[in-house]
Amino acid sequence: MVQNFYSSLDAVGDIPDGATILIGGFGICGMPHNLCKALSERPGAGGYRIVSNAGGMNGWGAALLFESKKVSSIIATRVGPACKAYEEQVLNKEIEIELIPQGTFAERIRAGGAGIGGFFTPTGAGTVVAEGKESRMINGREYILEEPIQGDYSLIRAWKADEAGNLVYQMSARNFNPAMATASKVTIAEVEEIVPAGELDPEHIHTPGIFVNRLVVGEVADKPIEIRTTRSPGSV
Repeated sequence: MVQNFYSSLDAVGDIPDGATILIGGFGICGMPHNLCKALSERPGAGGYRIVSNAGGMNGWGAALLFESKKVSSIIATRVGPACKAYEEQVLNKEIEIELIPQGTFAERIRAGGAGIGGFFTPTGAGTVVAEGKESRMINGREYILEEPIQGDYSLIRAWKADEAGNLVYQMSARNFNPAMATASKVTIAEVEEIVPAGELDPEHIHTPGIFVNRLVVGEVADKPIEIRTTRSPGSV
C-alpha cells in the first residue's frame, strides 16, 4: 500500500548501486520519464541492472540512464536507434545485454510477480536463445525452461491513481506496467493525477494499490513522438 506521495527525486532517492530496476513502457509509451530523469541525476549511484522492453529515446525516459552511464546490464527485447547511447554501449560491450523474445519477456515478468519458479515455452527452442537452458519434449515439440524476472524496484507509469495506490492505465500505455508492478520489492508509480480514494470505478482498476509503494505526480507531462514519419504534400 502507498505510504506517502513523493517528488520524483525523493521517490528514487534510496535506490542503491547495482539495484535491479524494472522500467515500464513499450518504446516510450507508458515509460516513466520523470522517474528515469530523477534516477539519472542522482550523484554517485549507478551500476543498475535494467529490465526494459527498450531503451527510451535520445534525451527522454530510460535513455537518460544510458546517457549518464548509470547502467551495467539490461534485459530487453530489442536495441533500436531511438537511443544512441544505448545502442553504442551495447555495440561497444560497455554494458551486458540479454535479448529475449517479447512474449517470453512479458511472461517472465508475470511469472516473477506470480511467484512461479519458471515455465517451459517453445519460443526460442533450437536457437541461440536456448543455449544453456534446460529443454524437454512435450507432445512431440521441444520446449525450453525460462526463469522468472524479479526486481528490487519497478518504475512504472499510469494515467490515474487514487490515494490508496490503485492504478488505471490509458490505452496502450498499459503494456508491461501491470506485470512489472507485481514483480519487485518496491513499486514506484508515476501518474498524471491522484484522486480521492473511492473515486475510481473498482471495475476499471488495473493494478490494485496493494502492489504500489510510492506515488509521484509526474513533473513533466508531455510525451514526444519516438519515430516521426512524414510525407510530402500531395504524395500518396
